Amino acid sequence: MGYLNTVMSFSRKNKNAARSGLITALDIGTTKIVCFIARPSGATAEVIGIGHQISKGVRGGNIIDMETIESCVAATVEDAEQLAEENVRDVVLCISGGAPQSKLISFDVAISGHEIGDADLRRALDPTWLYAKQSDDRRILHTLPVGYSINGSPGVRDPRRMFGEKLGVKMHVITADASSVRNIEACIDACRLGIEANVAAPYASGLACLVEDEKEMGVICIDMGGGTTGISVFVDGEVIHTDSVQLGGTHVTNDIRRGLSTPLAHAERMKNLLGSVIPSTSDDQEVIKVPLVGEEEQGENEITRAILVGIIRPRLEEIFELVRAKIEAAGIDTEVGRRVVLTGGASQLNGVAQLAGEILNKHVRLGRPAHFKGLADSTNGPAFSTSAGLIQFALNERAEQSVTSFRSMEVPKNRMGRFGQWLREHI
Repeated sequence: MGYLNTVMSFSRKNKNAARSGLITALDIGTTKIVCFIARPSGATAEVIGIGHQISKGVRGGNIIDMETIESCVAATVEDAEQLAEENVRDVVLCISGGAPQSKLISFDVAISGHEIGDADLRRALDPTWLYAKQSDDRRILHTLPVGYSINGSPGVRDPRRMFGEKLGVKMHVITADASSVRNIEACIDACRLGIEANVAAPYASGLACLVEDEKEMGVICIDMGGGTTGISVFVDGEVIHTDSVQLGGTHVTNDIRRGLSTPLAHAERMKNLLGSVIPSTSDDQEVIKVPLVGEEEQGENEITRAILVGIIRPRLEEIFELVRAKIEAAGIDTEVGRRVVLTGGASQLNGVAQLAGEILNKHVRLGRPAHFKGLADSTNGPAFSTSAGLIQFALNERAEQSVTSFRSMEVPKNRMGRFGQWLREHI
């Protein structure tokens, strides 16, 4: 990727993060931008640099002001660099906008009875033809194998060293709007950074918050961000579905602002300090002073806490009802069992987990990132799940690459078969 001309530049040190094996996670969200710099240590990592800024120039996960967001990204990364005393070159980038879509596809590869080896897997898993057949308005983010079969018998975890005539593959393909992805890539390019990987936000959040037993039994991870609410579904240890709802915490804040005619900053403060979705018997007696837009300091209104709850709860009900509709439409509600994990900044609102359980009819817990060394309590909560998930994604990918390079070999053109036919009809 060529770099754009820009007047922005980072202070550069002698050390080089790429050569030292560091992982740089960059999450550009609607409400905040977060950069984690982590040093891998076996299966985990130590975070050695953190930067986070208020996000400006992003709405609903999509860039609306390129110059402003470039400045915010540059400042965030530079803060993390200074704390880590390292220079970063490439980032693992979160894609939070772009309306992610999931497709599960199945296809067979002829084996002719011989022992299945790495070459057969490379031939089966290489996504070369996917990229060739994908429409221009969508960008492939992930091609994830979620299961194998031998001669039609499913449930195979690793087909290597097994024998059969046909190797069946079920693959999860995650795409996003191409324009949204190109815009965020242009922003990173302008900041003189490269991209190690693009990662769908719902997928990253699931990697950060879910325990292995949950992923095996079936679980839905709901990441409640500022502008969007991401959905990822895990079954048998693999992510099988991703989606999003174009509503989040900022919509709750705006509801308060409009409903009470109060400045945005005060609406956000009321939501975080006094907000709840569960009514209580004392709400009618608790009085809240609300400053009015455009009024002098003495211009205040008084409301009961019940009125505030009455503004907040309908929006959260709408979000969870839309999530339920998405899951039902995907036809996977029966597969995922009864477990839901909530994460993201908006999930910390009082009573949200209880409300989600009532609407989704599932057991709900609040999730936070798996503990990484170096994270303070303030950066180890649900609001930073996606950033931690980006680090986990990079750790997983690097571990996989150290074992095999499945996706590096070009697929022979004469091997498209049924998979190629399926792509011509559906992609």
